[in-house]
Amino acid sequence: MTKSLTVFSSARYQLVDITSQIEKIVTETKTEEGICLVFVPHSTAAVILTENEEGLKNDWLRVLQKQVEGLNFKHNQIDDNADSHILAGILGQGKTIPIENGRLSRGTWQQIFLVELDGPREREVIIKIIKE
Repeated sequence: MTKSLTVFSSARYQLVDITSQIEKIVTETKTEEGICLVFVPHSTAAVILTENEEGLKNDWLRVLQKQVEGLNFKHNQIDDNADSHILAGILGQGKTIPIENGRLSRGTWQQIFLVELDGPREREVIIKIIKE
């Protein structure tokens, strides 16, 4: 089963918590055991699992920005967003999360985030549920 979400970002770099929306999809599919693939079909966005704590989210964004700060990208001559493409590639556009006993099997503090790297934008998130 495949579903998609529409996620709106409001800043150039932003972490958007999409955990509850994905959990709702898992519940609706009545999948007891399987895997959940979370994927963003965009070259300037990514998916991460991390704690939903404001300081940590700001730390993530600060670290990401520092990785590309001061670099002279050739792609910026075309479309001033090379940093977004590179960071999305490093982080990755998808995650696979086990489903056990009808729930996403994730750590106590792990939340699922869309990482916006070229916002504000409207993004699609594809959720693929594969039942065992």
